[in-house]
Amino acid sequence: MDFDQIIDRRAHRSNKWDLMEPLYGVSSDDGLSMWVADMDFRSPDCIQQAVRDHLDHGIYGYRNDRAPYTAAIRWWMQNRHGWTVQDNWIFTAAGICNGVGLALDTYTNPGDGVILFTPVYHAFAKIIRAAERDVVECPLALNNGRYEMDFDAYEGLLKGHEKMVILCSPHNPGGRVWSKAELRAVADFCVKHDLLLVSDEIHHDLVFSGNTHTPMPVAAPDIIDRLIMLTAPSKTFNIAGAHTGQVIIQDADLRQKFAARTAALSMGTHDFGIAMTTAAYSPAGAAWVDDLVTYLDGNRQVFDAGINTIPGLSSMPMQATYLSWVDFSGTGMPAAEYQNRVHKVAKIAANHGDTFGSGGESYLRFNIAMPRVQITEAVERMQVAFADLQ
Repeated sequence: MDFDQIIDRRAHRSNKWDLMEPLYGVSSDDGLSMWVADMDFRSPDCIQQAVRDHLDHGIYGYRNDRAPYTAAIRWWMQNRHGWTVQDNWIFTAAGICNGVGLALDTYTNPGDGVILFTPVYHAFAKIIRAAERDVVECPLALNNGRYEMDFDAYEGLLKGHEKMVILCSPHNPGGRVWSKAELRAVADFCVKHDLLLVSDEIHHDLVFSGNTHTPMPVAAPDIIDRLIMLTAPSKTFNIAGAHTGQVIIQDADLRQKFAARTAALSMGTHDFGIAMTTAAYSPAGAAWVDDLVTYLDGNRQVFDAGINTIPGLSSMPMQATYLSWVDFSGTGMPAAEYQNRVHKVAKIAANHGDTFGSGGESYLRFNIAMPRVQITEAVERMQVAFADLQ
């Protein structure tokens, strides 16, 4: 795979490139799009071939054989993550956000509290509020340049109506890979307060050397009676448009409730997404991911080294994902000023940190999943935009 190839995504109905001007005032003609969390790389050949086979058949009717699909998921989770999954634990949702919405709908009621460790993926709070549930923010502590959870502090933030925690593991936007001890602490917190735990592990394949992701049921196998796992191939293989993710539920009672609710909503699956997932979770897909992570690690090093030369800017050390979390608080600038420099001077579209909840106010999130030459260009643009600080 040539990750250095620049692919023009403009005018291809790409949110990432076609919406950067209306949202951030950055023209796609000469701007760099570093906001939406999808990659500017083509998906691997094994997925492309699966789609071609589907197209060549030319009939897109109902299909009834889930066995290859669930077998591929089981193989991937066992071989890549040391997690044993059974076929009947696997439900298919229209992506992770849909999985979150279904979990809220199945296991909580309007007015219930849902805990988020903020700053965290911005869609969670939107979905919770749209479902008329209450977002309970438990801010992450920043220690030695990385995020940690402070459960002693969280005790004073609870209101007594909390029913669920949504955990992002690995963490988006901070790029943290939570340790087994930290995951154990989350599990204990949920047991203590009788909370269901939804663990979003969509970035679990994009982990850099020296770090190891542990699935929650491996870290805390005793809490399966309150655990809903969310996984998807979308971030790993750049197939978010297939809207296919997995809700994996080991506990029979939780599974029965989820099955009943999805049946009542007549939830179906996306046949192209099933084909893509089956092809992705394979030895060929695994080899491609290994190459991808190596390339992303190179991007990370180039981006961090360049950004951290700019006085007042600090890129949080990234252990996973392809999302760099940059703190601008050291500039002393109000958000409007540093955002203007990034968008109008550097001509880069990046996510505003305040949308990720408490603790994100002084940050911007940059997507570094793009050809290396564009990462180098982004760094140079940022250095020019903040040249007066140097």
